[in-house]
Amino acid sequence: MKIYSANAIRNIAVLGHSGCGKTTLVEAALHAAGITTRMGRVDDGNTVSDYEAEEIRRKVSINAAMIPIEWLDNKINFIDTPGYFDFVGEVKEALSAADIALIVISAKSGVEVGTEKAWEYADKLRLPKIIFVNGMDDENADLDKVIEELNEKFGKSIAPLQVPFKEDGKFAGFVNAVKLEGRRLVDGKRQACEIPEHMRDYAKEIHSRLEEAVAETDDALMDKFFNEEPFTVEEIENGIRDGIKSGVVTPLFCGAAAQGTDDVLFLMNSIVMLAPPASEMRPHMSASLSGKAGSGELEVACEEDAPVSAFVFKTIADPYVGRLSIFRVYSGVLKKDLQLFNPRADATEKVSHLYVLRGKEQIEVPELRAGDIGAIAKLQNAATQDTLCAKERPVVFAPIVFPESLMSMAIVPRGKGDEDKIGQALSKLLEEDKTLRFEVDPETKQSIVSGIGDNQLDVLVNKLRTKYKLEADLLTPIVPYREMIKAKVRVQGKYKKQSGGHGQYGDVHMEFEPSNDLATPYVFEEKIFGGAVPRQYFPAVEKGIQECVKAGPLAAYPVVGIKATLVDGSYHAVDSSEMAFKMATTLAFKDGFMKAKPTLLEPIAKVCVFVPDDYTGDIMGDLNKRRGRILGMDKEDGKQKISAEAPMAEMFKYSTDLRSMTQGRGEFTMSFDRYEEAPMEVQQKVIEARKKELEKQKE
Repeated sequence: MKIYSANAIRNIAVLGHSGCGKTTLVEAALHAAGITTRMGRVDDGNTVSDYEAEEIRRKVSINAAMIPIEWLDNKINFIDTPGYFDFVGEVKEALSAADIALIVISAKSGVEVGTEKAWEYADKLRLPKIIFVNGMDDENADLDKVIEELNEKFGKSIAPLQVPFKEDGKFAGFVNAVKLEGRRLVDGKRQACEIPEHMRDYAKEIHSRLEEAVAETDDALMDKFFNEEPFTVEEIENGIRDGIKSGVVTPLFCGAAAQGTDDVLFLMNSIVMLAPPASEMRPHMSASLSGKAGSGELEVACEEDAPVSAFVFKTIADPYVGRLSIFRVYSGVLKKDLQLFNPRADATEKVSHLYVLRGKEQIEVPELRAGDIGAIAKLQNAATQDTLCAKERPVVFAPIVFPESLMSMAIVPRGKGDEDKIGQALSKLLEEDKTLRFEVDPETKQSIVSGIGDNQLDVLVNKLRTKYKLEADLLTPIVPYREMIKAKVRVQGKYKKQSGGHGQYGDVHMEFEPSNDLATPYVFEEKIFGGAVPRQYFPAVEKGIQECVKAGPLAAYPVVGIKATLVDGSYHAVDSSEMAFKMATTLAFKDGFMKAKPTLLEPIAKVCVFVPDDYTGDIMGDLNKRRGRILGMDKEDGKQKISAEAPMAEMFKYSTDLRSMTQGRGEFTMSFDRYEEAPMEVQQKVIEARKKELEKQKE
């Protein structure tokens, strides 16, 4: 592969709803460029983008795949992204390295949730957008409807550059709206043709709309438009180029990627002609400067003669190949044998081999210049979101903003003694996906994995099996309930044992009552008069309480908010011991706790749900079913923000349920707020389930 400079590189993230044909479009581009001899098919599991076992099995993209294509002396770095919302982390990584978002839309389905999300993600990063309406060969394809939906959702920036026409009810060709020229499908190839009679007026109307959109990019063109002077092809193309760069124009292309490669040729030609290159799209990248040179903000220009800097936006961790760090070069020239500094790790690493990735293929190259995308194998310290740079200019680029991982499940190995192996394998898989989290709950001792949704966690378990030969199950995590008392009682605990020689004797009279402090397990006091219990045994009494609050008598959950006061007791000069008084305290605690109106507390979460207005009623009704309480509603970023609180036991699968209720348009945040008493019917179910669980553990 040739080495390209930034003025000949386009970095394009391919986005869209699942099933709209993103991978098929990229596959068609590979075939059009002569890189593949035949087009792969998602259903056949032989595409360049979807090469992992899970992607082939599920017939969907799971990972963002790098697909560089050399075309017309330029290089287009396509990044094919997943459409499933669970894998949004891959989309975010791709967008962090891209200059342009290519949004693919189904001509049959039109604007879908994935379309809206893709536009929203690109907007937040201020990335220009290009649209490709795919599936024009479908009998239900309706480009006019798609354009109408796009205008309604995203405004009037949409500028169709192609107008399709049908013959005998089938997609036969299109009109180039810039040049007002026809292209017809003949023997599998598009050939120049006259614009069909029935299409001429409509084509002129689209051409006029295009001129209107282009006029927005330049005052001179605006004057010309108002004077009803026709634009030259060059003026239109320059206006489109400027409009894409500024976001004023969103060009729209159409075709049938699965039908062959010819429709994609027009798209790739247009990308090279109209889409501004990497040198123009990101001439500067805001970064923080650190080290001896000072600290603060620095503009890193996309220049080859500047000190080298690159951002690792994705990591591939393969048990056989090792770790691959995928990066975008923002300045300078990255070469083999170069020493790179990692400010986060405060470490320097040598580049031994430099690659360009095309799916799973690794193409070794001697260097990569500013604006390009590549990979380095087996770096010791580099992780996703790290900056690699020249030590004389240590910069740190802004991190990728990932969504919160709010779906948590307990992961349980099927094989005995596999806990450590699973932990090690998960740490490698977590290098690849920054939206996954893994932790061992210090209270329940369960291994907890958290992600965006159930599909993502299911993929994780399958990767453990296929990549690391480890079997595991996902279970609903144990809810960390608490136990407390609501009344004050006084009880006696006496421990007396005689078995030859010295016996054991301890006697305590204790008062138990609520401390009204749920953040503290217990408060211990003593009010002994006259030496009924010698002072030397007070620590033993407190130790007994300390151990008892770890697992309460009600359902073996931790106890909180209890005050224990030692008020009286007795001892034996010979048989009393610390152990005896600890045992006596344990007896008193269990008896007193069960007499003092014991109750279960459940963790309550603070929840904020963000949904379009249409879903507000459904969301509020669902939260009520989950025993939630609505606290208020506000408008935020064009959506309704519903503030509520709900028991955490009811929210484990809310991520999946919310997506289902809102067709993927809803989002939420959740955080622990406090503990409060659970309803009696809930307590009874929890206590019964806990008894069965503890009995099972004993077997």
